[in-house]
Amino acid sequence: MIDVKKYFKKSELIPAIIQESSTNEVLMLAYMNEESMKKTLETGYTWFYSRSRQELWNKGATSGHLQKIVSIKGDCDDDTLLIEVIQTGAACHTGNHSCFFNDIEFNKE
Repeated sequence: MIDVKKYFKKSELIPAIIQESSTNEVLMLAYMNEESMKKTLETGYTWFYSRSRQELWNKGATSGHLQKIVSIKGDCDDDTLLIEVIQTGAACHTGNHSCFFNDIEFNKE
């Protein structure tokens, strides 16, 4: 097992980008602390730290919308994770498959 401490030198929380393995669609972004990262590595399913509730949560534990991990990559600065998953059901609490469904208009010139 790797030493997860290297990912938390800059902050107690790091962003984890969750991506659908079969389509490469970005499903969500959540945060991990050392404990949730360790649980993720131990179980093979995503665990996150809820900033609002200030507690760990296992994605899909109550909804059944689990995220089975296919791969985990750290970025070049060791402060962000990219986690490829097999998503069961919706990733978003709204019922959408991805949390990224709100288009924002911008000047394309």
